[in-house]
Amino acid sequence: MKKNHVDVIIMGAGLSGIGAACHLQRNCPEKTYVILEARNSMGGTWDLFRYPGIRSDSDMYTLGYNFKPWTNPKVIADGPSILSYIKETAQEYKVESKIKYNTKVTAMRWCTKDTLWSVYCLNTKTNETVVYTCNYLESCLGYYKYEKGYTPEFKGIDKYKGAVIHPQLWPEDLDYTNKEIIVIGSGATAVTLVPAMIGKAKHVTMLQRSPTYVVSVPNQSLFPKKMNELLPAQLMYTINRTAHVGISMLQYSLSRAQPEMMKKFFIKSPTKELSKDYDVATHFTPKYKPWDERLCVVPEGDLFKAINKGKASVVTAHIDTFTKEGILLETGEELKADIIITATGLELQMIGGIKMYIDDIEPDSNDAIVYKGMMIKDVPNFVFVVGYTNASWTLKADLASAYFCRLINEAEKMNKKMFVAKSDKPIETEPIMDFKSGYVQRAIRSGNLPKQGTKAPWKLKQNYIYDALTLNYGKIRDGYLKFF
Repeated sequence: MKKNHVDVIIMGAGLSGIGAACHLQRNCPEKTYVILEARNSMGGTWDLFRYPGIRSDSDMYTLGYNFKPWTNPKVIADGPSILSYIKETAQEYKVESKIKYNTKVTAMRWCTKDTLWSVYCLNTKTNETVVYTCNYLESCLGYYKYEKGYTPEFKGIDKYKGAVIHPQLWPEDLDYTNKEIIVIGSGATAVTLVPAMIGKAKHVTMLQRSPTYVVSVPNQSLFPKKMNELLPAQLMYTINRTAHVGISMLQYSLSRAQPEMMKKFFIKSPTKELSKDYDVATHFTPKYKPWDERLCVVPEGDLFKAINKGKASVVTAHIDTFTKEGILLETGEELKADIIITATGLELQMIGGIKMYIDDIEPDSNDAIVYKGMMIKDVPNFVFVVGYTNASWTLKADLASAYFCRLINEAEKMNKKMFVAKSDKPIETEPIMDFKSGYVQRAIRSGNLPKQGTKAPWKLKQNYIYDALTLNYGKIRDGYLKFF
């Protein structure tokens, strides 16, 4: 069994992991580190997902790193462009030499006596067990299972003679030329797939149980082209980033304060872009309030254009059963298809489902309480990165990784070896996400997610400005974070 020691271990070489490494090099240049990646390439989600049209559902001025300008003119970017951006960043900061590919983390153990993490890994090529030790540990593994997505138990699915595909496991050799396609779902993946597939497919039907807010957005900077060309790239990037943060925060705040007003505002998009006789009330008017689930953005209204061309359609109904040739709806209508795509969501798990032990005791995940949205109560020298539900993932990832560096430097300055979030009093708790999306509710019911408190610093504000001020400039020693 091989054993290796570094100051810091970063788990995951996706968007967050590469960013974490860059923050570490910028803020803790003397620290040694390694990135452990289970797959054979970097990029995480943006390397794994290969379905047609794969793209961001956030603008790239906020999904991009705060230290690395996004210079591509497309604001809603395709997957390959995002992957290139991640690789370019890794190259600039000479990160790739620190990545250990095909290294799947299976368990992590903290020893208080030695003030060390031991991270147990399996080399997926050789089946050899490797143990890395470190003083500080950061998880950039996201919050969903890489192995599979979520597919409901559809009645009669074994009868269907065509192909059933989940977007997370898209086959590279799939030929859908002149095929009838059904995409089950109404979220970001579904609204991406439909317009991307109409070029080859005969027809694409988006079959949804209930509608989602779908909003058309321009796929370019909010500012004039000349302004983007004349000003320095980092300055222009910061201006664009600030503008998009402001717009998203305003939309979210108004959605919470004036849901009916914002519902009318969001419904204007399909009403304006679809034909006058289109049934927007049935297919694009949700029953829930805006931002109870994430908004779906469609750059330049591409989904609406696909519908207007007659190459795509939306059906809002419940599925009764799969049949040999397609899907029978509860209305009695049968939709025939050569290929059915189940864009039905993700399976959530925290920290990659890895077993954690603190002094040989496995903490109960049901008792886990999050501190400042990135640490777990009573778990030392550990930070995990999870993005916002109401804004871009990387906004929070940047803050978390920079704060992690602050903690490391503070501990070093105090000549301490350990930091840990604690509370002398019981903490009143609630679910970590106030979100109605199915994938979140399933994870909450299963107990796979930690809890949050009802008050700061145990409460997640889902507010970038608050977090930026608190994490970048606020006091580290707040009475809850202890150093030993």
